[in-house]
Amino acid sequence: MQKITQCLWFDNQAEEAANFYTSIFKNSRIGKITRYGKEGYEIHGREAGTVMTVDFEIEGQKFTALNGGPVFKFNEAISFVVHCKTQKEVDYYWEKLSEGGDKRAQQCGWLKDKYGVSWQIVPEALSKLVGDPASEKSQRAMKAMLQMKKIDIEGLKKAYDGR
Repeated sequence: MQKITQCLWFDNQAEEAANFYTSIFKNSRIGKITRYGKEGYEIHGREAGTVMTVDFEIEGQKFTALNGGPVFKFNEAISFVVHCKTQKEVDYYWEKLSEGGDKRAQQCGWLKDKYGVSWQIVPEALSKLVGDPASEKSQRAMKAMLQMKKIDIEGLKKAYDGR
Protein backbone atom coordinates (compact mmCIF):
# COMPACT_ATOMS: atom_id res chain seq x y z
CA MET A 1 0.00 0.00 0.00
CA GLN A 2 1.17 3.51 -0.82
CA LYS A 3 2.21 5.26 2.41
CA ILE A 4 0.77 8.68 1.52
CA THR A 5 -2.30 9.30 -0.64
CA GLN A 6 -3.63 12.70 -1.70
CA CYS A 7 -7.23 13.38 -0.73
CA LEU A 8 -8.97 15.97 -2.88
CA TRP A 9 -12.04 17.59 -1.28
CA PHE A 10 -14.85 18.39 -3.69
CA ASP A 11 -18.31 19.75 -3.02
CA ASN A 12 -20.13 17.01 -4.95
CA GLN A 13 -18.01 16.40 -8.07
CA ALA A 14 -15.65 13.67 -6.79
CA GLU A 15 -16.75 10.99 -9.27
CA GLU A 16 -16.92 13.44 -12.17
CA ALA A 17 -13.44 14.78 -11.38
CA ALA A 18 -11.92 11.30 -11.00
CA ASN A 19 -13.38 10.33 -14.38
CA PHE A 20 -12.04 13.58 -15.90
CA TYR A 21 -8.49 13.01 -14.62
CA THR A 22 -8.40 9.32 -15.56
CA SER A 23 -9.60 10.20 -19.08
CA ILE A 24 -6.57 12.46 -19.57
CA PHE A 25 -3.75 10.27 -18.28
CA LYS A 26 -3.22 7.02 -20.18
CA ASN A 27 -1.91 5.00 -17.24
CA SER A 28 -4.84 5.55 -14.90
CA ARG A 29 -7.89 3.85 -13.46
CA ILE A 30 -10.87 4.27 -11.16
CA GLY A 31 -10.80 2.10 -8.04
CA LYS A 32 -13.23 1.68 -5.17
CA ILE A 33 -16.22 3.99 -4.82
CA THR A 34 -17.77 4.34 -1.35
CA ARG A 35 -21.22 5.76 -0.68
CA TYR A 36 -22.83 7.61 2.17
CA GLY A 37 -25.22 5.67 4.37
CA LYS A 38 -28.03 6.89 6.60
CA GLU A 39 -25.70 7.18 9.59
CA GLY A 40 -24.29 10.66 10.06
CA TYR A 41 -26.82 12.45 7.83
CA GLU A 42 -27.19 15.20 10.44
CA ILE A 43 -23.45 15.91 10.06
CA HIS A 44 -22.73 15.33 6.36
CA GLY A 45 -26.19 16.09 4.93
CA ARG A 46 -25.75 13.62 2.08
CA GLU A 47 -28.51 11.31 0.92
CA ALA A 48 -27.85 7.61 1.50
CA GLY A 49 -26.36 6.04 -1.61
CA THR A 50 -24.65 9.18 -2.93
CA VAL A 51 -20.92 9.00 -3.64
CA MET A 52 -18.68 9.71 -0.64
CA THR A 53 -15.23 8.82 -2.00
CA VAL A 54 -13.67 7.68 -5.24
CA ASP A 55 -10.25 6.04 -5.22
CA PHE A 56 -8.34 6.54 -8.45
CA GLU A 57 -4.82 6.17 -9.74
CA ILE A 58 -2.82 8.27 -12.20
CA GLU A 59 0.60 7.07 -13.40
CA GLY A 60 0.98 4.86 -10.33
CA GLN A 61 0.02 7.67 -7.91
CA LYS A 62 -3.06 6.97 -5.78
CA PHE A 63 -5.65 9.64 -5.00
CA THR A 64 -8.94 9.81 -3.13
CA ALA A 65 -11.65 12.23 -4.23
CA LEU A 66 -14.09 13.10 -1.44
CA ASN A 67 -17.52 14.69 -1.73
CA GLY A 68 -17.26 16.73 1.46
CA GLY A 69 -19.45 19.73 0.68
CA PRO A 70 -18.75 23.38 -0.15
CA VAL A 71 -16.76 24.17 3.01
CA PHE A 72 -13.22 24.01 1.55
CA LYS A 73 -11.88 25.21 -1.81
CA PHE A 74 -8.69 24.42 -3.67
CA ASN A 75 -5.97 27.06 -3.94
CA GLU A 76 -2.51 27.42 -5.45
CA ALA A 77 -0.74 26.46 -2.22
CA ILE A 78 -0.95 22.86 -3.47
CA SER A 79 -0.39 21.86 -7.09
CA PHE A 80 0.38 18.75 -9.09
CA VAL A 81 3.39 18.81 -11.41
CA VAL A 82 3.20 16.97 -14.72
CA HIS A 83 6.70 16.34 -16.10
CA CYS A 84 6.76 16.33 -19.91
CA LYS A 85 9.47 15.15 -22.28
CA THR A 86 8.24 16.99 -25.40
CA GLN A 87 6.29 20.05 -26.48
CA LYS A 88 3.63 17.70 -27.79
CA GLU A 89 3.17 16.37 -24.24
CA VAL A 90 3.11 19.90 -22.79
CA ASP A 91 0.47 20.90 -25.34
CA TYR A 92 -1.64 17.80 -24.67
CA TYR A 93 -1.77 18.11 -20.88
CA TRP A 94 -2.18 21.89 -21.04
CA GLU A 95 -5.14 21.63 -23.40
CA LYS A 96 -6.84 18.78 -21.55
CA LEU A 97 -6.36 19.99 -17.98
CA SER A 98 -7.16 23.64 -18.67
CA GLU A 99 -10.41 22.85 -20.51
CA GLY A 100 -13.13 24.74 -18.64
CA GLY A 101 -10.61 26.06 -16.11
CA ASP A 102 -9.75 29.54 -14.91
CA LYS A 103 -7.81 31.23 -17.74
CA ARG A 104 -6.73 34.05 -15.38
CA ALA A 105 -4.75 31.55 -13.29
CA GLN A 106 -2.45 30.52 -16.13
CA GLN A 107 1.15 31.67 -15.76
CA CYS A 108 4.61 30.11 -16.18
CA GLY A 109 3.25 26.63 -16.84
CA TRP A 110 0.64 26.79 -14.04
CA LEU A 111 -3.04 26.29 -14.74
CA LYS A 112 -6.19 25.82 -12.73
CA ASP A 113 -8.59 23.14 -13.95
CA LYS A 114 -12.39 23.34 -13.97
CA TYR A 115 -12.52 22.06 -10.38
CA GLY A 116 -10.05 24.64 -9.09
CA VAL A 117 -7.12 22.20 -8.78
CA SER A 118 -3.75 23.75 -9.71
CA TRP A 119 -1.38 21.95 -12.07
CA GLN A 120 2.11 22.73 -13.33
CA ILE A 121 2.81 21.46 -16.84
CA VAL A 122 6.60 21.40 -16.89
CA PRO A 123 8.98 20.31 -19.65
CA GLU A 124 11.93 18.31 -18.33
CA ALA A 125 14.27 20.77 -20.06
CA LEU A 126 13.04 23.66 -17.90
CA SER A 127 15.39 23.17 -14.94
CA LYS A 128 18.43 23.10 -17.25
CA LEU A 129 17.35 26.22 -19.10
CA VAL A 130 16.43 28.39 -16.09
CA GLY A 131 18.30 26.63 -13.30
CA ASP A 132 21.51 28.66 -13.03
CA PRO A 133 20.80 32.09 -11.50
CA ALA A 134 24.39 33.19 -12.21
CA SER A 135 24.14 32.43 -15.92
CA GLU A 136 23.06 35.11 -18.40
CA LYS A 137 21.64 32.34 -20.57
CA SER A 138 19.43 31.06 -17.74
CA GLN A 139 18.34 34.59 -16.89
CA ARG A 140 17.25 35.18 -20.50
CA ALA A 141 15.30 31.92 -20.44
CA MET A 142 13.73 32.88 -17.08
CA LYS A 143 12.67 36.26 -18.46
CA ALA A 144 11.07 34.51 -21.44
CA MET A 145 9.29 31.99 -19.20
CA LEU A 146 7.83 34.76 -17.04
CA GLN A 147 6.05 36.06 -20.15
CA MET A 148 4.54 32.66 -20.96
CA LYS A 149 1.35 30.98 -19.85
CA LYS A 150 1.91 27.53 -21.39
CA ILE A 151 5.65 26.77 -21.54
CA ASP A 152 7.11 26.89 -25.04
CA ILE A 153 10.29 24.80 -25.04
CA GLU A 154 11.59 26.23 -28.33
CA GLY A 155 10.95 29.78 -27.09
CA LEU A 156 12.94 29.05 -23.95
CA LYS A 157 15.80 27.56 -25.97
CA LYS A 158 15.90 30.60 -28.25
CA ALA A 159 16.03 32.94 -25.28
CA TYR A 160 18.71 30.78 -23.62
CA ASP A 161 20.82 30.88 -26.80
CA GLY A 162 20.25 34.62 -27.25
CA ARG A 163 18.32 34.21 -30.52
